[in-house]
Amino acid sequence: MAGKYKELGTVLSQECIAPDIYSMWILTDQIAEEAVPGQFISVYSRDGSRLLPRPISLCEIDREKKTLRIVYRVAGKGTAEFAGLKAGDTLEIMGPLGNGFPLDRCGEGKTAFLIGGGIGIPPMLELAKQLKGEKLAVMGYRDSRMFLKEELEQQTALYVATEDGSFGTKGNVLDAIMEHGLQADVIYACGPTPMLRALKAYAGEHGIECWLSLEERMACGVGACLACVCKSKEVDSHSHVHNKRVCKDGPVFLSTEVEL
Repeated sequence: MAGKYKELGTVLSQECIAPDIYSMWILTDQIAEEAVPGQFISVYSRDGSRLLPRPISLCEIDREKKTLRIVYRVAGKGTAEFAGLKAGDTLEIMGPLGNGFPLDRCGEGKTAFLIGGGIGIPPMLELAKQLKGEKLAVMGYRDSRMFLKEELEQQTALYVATEDGSFGTKGNVLDAIMEHGLQADVIYACGPTPMLRALKAYAGEHGIECWLSLEERMACGVGACLACVCKSKEVDSHSHVHNKRVCKDGPVFLSTEVEL
């Protein structure tokens, strides 16, 4: 894993791209140069009453320009504060944090599923840009207000499922996979726990290697506070129980390593 840095980033642009979904480009000093798909940054509030940073996954990484793109949902006062930032504003960030997706698991002759659901969709964009080999993106949205759809289509074939059936397959990402008869050798996924649980079962039934990025509420972001543990097969060397710390040991895990 790359080193982690705490620095003052500069907002280059910000826009609302769907209801309560915002896209922000940030100029960094060192974080962008070392970040990989699947990692995240901790973003700090300027309000002293909100001590804990908000973990936000990386959507795009431009190492040459030293910039990062985050796409996030406004879910509370902290993210609402970030949504009010404009170009030229600064914000304190720490990263890159966590372990990213293993890019070497989809080589020549292999096909990968890139599966995202809801706010788990943004990390799939940079993964689609960097992953070699054949890839198929399957994204799950609530309705036809689909963010990042055009950007994903520029990188790979895209299949969409919507909960209300207003676009693509009515249902979830597995419904879309079944409807189109899609097949793959490895799965990379990020999204809500019910989706990940279903993909873990699907991968087990079909003998597919499956990498899951878990969404958990985090506090410290560096593995010290144990606020974001998930159940694991193995005993954790830090807490000595069947837990793994999502922020430090993950957020990306091989599906067979964790219990959902």
